[in-house]
Amino acid sequence: MNTCANSKVPELFGSMVFNEAVMKDRLPKDIFRALKQTIKEGTPLDPAVANVVASAMKDWALSKGGTHYTHWFQPMTGVPAEKHDSFISPNEDGTVIMEFSGKELIKGEPDASSFPSGGLRATFEARGYTAWDPTSYAFVKDGTLYIPTAFCSYTGEILDKKTPLLRSMEAISKQACRVLRLFGKECKRVTTTVGPEQEYFLINEEDYRQREDLIITGRTLFGAMPPKGQEMDDHYFGALRPRVAAFMAELDNELWKLGILSKTKHNEVAPCQHELAPIFSTTNIATDHNQLMMEMMKRVAKKHGFVCLLHEKPFDGVNGSGKHNNWSLSTDAGENLLEPGRTPASNKQFLLFLTAVVKAVDEYQDLLRVSVANAGNDHRLGANEAPPAIVSMFVGDELEAILKAIEAGETHTDVEKTMMSIGVSVLPPIPKDTTDRNRTSPFAFTGNKFEFRMPGSTLNIACTNIMLNTAVAEELRQFADALEASANFDEALASLIQREIKAHRRIIFNGNGYSAQWPVEAEARGLLNLKSTPDAIPYYTTDKNVSLFKRHGVYTKVEMESRSEILAEEYVKTLHIEALTMLDMLKKQIVPAVISYSKKLADTVAVKKSIGVDAPAELALVQALTEKTAALIDRQRDIEAAVAAAPAAVQQAPRYYHDAVIPAMEAARQTADELEMMVGETDWPFPTYSKILYYI
Repeated sequence: MNTCANSKVPELFGSMVFNEAVMKDRLPKDIFRALKQTIKEGTPLDPAVANVVASAMKDWALSKGGTHYTHWFQPMTGVPAEKHDSFISPNEDGTVIMEFSGKELIKGEPDASSFPSGGLRATFEARGYTAWDPTSYAFVKDGTLYIPTAFCSYTGEILDKKTPLLRSMEAISKQACRVLRLFGKECKRVTTTVGPEQEYFLINEEDYRQREDLIITGRTLFGAMPPKGQEMDDHYFGALRPRVAAFMAELDNELWKLGILSKTKHNEVAPCQHELAPIFSTTNIATDHNQLMMEMMKRVAKKHGFVCLLHEKPFDGVNGSGKHNNWSLSTDAGENLLEPGRTPASNKQFLLFLTAVVKAVDEYQDLLRVSVANAGNDHRLGANEAPPAIVSMFVGDELEAILKAIEAGETHTDVEKTMMSIGVSVLPPIPKDTTDRNRTSPFAFTGNKFEFRMPGSTLNIACTNIMLNTAVAEELRQFADALEASANFDEALASLIQREIKAHRRIIFNGNGYSAQWPVEAEARGLLNLKSTPDAIPYYTTDKNVSLFKRHGVYTKVEMESRSEILAEEYVKTLHIEALTMLDMLKKQIVPAVISYSKKLADTVAVKKSIGVDAPAELALVQALTEKTAALIDRQRDIEAAVAAAPAAVQQAPRYYHDAVIPAMEAARQTADELEMMVGETDWPFPTYSKILYYI
């Protein structure tokens, strides 16, 4: 097993990354300074600089065993794409040399015809371009130099998730710098940072290979609950199984090589469920790293006899998996703009940025919900294992008291941190925070950052952060416009914060998001409750939201419409594949298995009767199985009819699949799961939850 037990982690970390330390060592000083300026300040890159960087990057990649390079991009599938080209170039004498030019570094031309475009491109319109993102470090993996890039069409429309993310980062930086100048601070760049926590399941590969639903859809479409689920709370933070610990150790090793700041690992609530949390990185780098993390999880899992499941809800009846998006803002001088300090009530700069986030989440709650919408996450949101589908904010008792005082025009006295005694003399006093945490809140303030808990585990976090960055940029723009025009900054600032907190108070909720009363209260407050993806999709392209993205140059209206269409198509295709997989398992596995088991019982009844012995229990079971099988075949036909009647129009299909196909599938599952409890384990055609979740 490959571990770093005998290695020094600082030496291992980033060893496969063309990072700043490598650049400084391998590039001429003037070239290094020019590239660093591009990375730190977002200035354009000189093509002459690119040629020198390309040569140094190639030489470094060769020293790491690289023979190829690829422009690594993130199309609208959400899954990274790559096309590999070798460094070799022919000589006249039949030999080859290894070459890599600045032009090849900066620009690539992958085929764009087979990626989702939402109508932006016809199938015959194949040309696309990739463009190097110098702010995200290149790396070597499997003998290839990976160059993070953006992806666009021949006609200039963006076809990826990275380009709008970079645009949104530029937008919020521009507006945040305007605000900071009003406080007498000069900064060239404000950066959003993200630390995405990643939940996942590990199951035995041999069990996975016997489940068609897991192989094709990533989740179990059938499965009765085992006698024990997660109700004992004994898996959460429990001791790691040796195999799982070995997997985690190797995963850390591989992630550290790639410069990914893997920090925390532990067992999660559900059986076989775990979590990995990284340290914060710049948002576009964090997005790249999260994609690499998911790939490495799957790869390393196989080496340990596991399969890593990243679906939001692989098992019914136990918790699903999310991806908590911890988001903050920092200046180029390293100042965290969401840090309250020791006296948050008098920290006017912090209060202004806090107010901007509150206003953004309230006014663009629909966009935040859209950003986490997919068929898998619909199983998870609101299921008392994740935040509800209603977007709200938790700010904690201390900030709540400050905001109430601001609304009332009163002075607030900041709360001093106290020491909490446990009551055991050998245990030291613990510094007590001034507020609790709320795990039911979708958008919670957690000290110096916000934790957006709604994203699902498979999600590419780019979309969520595009929405969040742009929404906050808009509020900062409005604040800067108002304050720049004011005659008295201090008075205008106090008035603005008070006015906006009053106007957007409804989005703040510190209570129990799982309570039955909260949806009623949320409706009374005027908050949206978009329970499913079809509920959320129409909000993507409202006039308000189109205007937002156009104003900040993040999306055009056409680009937004294309993404809305892609979201709808993805939802429908996911459910269509699940329905067909369910039908396949019913016809080829479950129904034949139940009929076979019924025959065995019927043969037993016949044998007993032939020797004069009654078999009432067996006969009753045969009759019950026969009736239940007939009901299951009816449910099977219901799914077939529902799928056959699905509308072709992308506008109507999501709602139809939600209202007609999903109920038919749920009814079939309920009947099949009841049959599973009636059929002998060795006669059931695939591993049950008990076997999958409680492996040794």
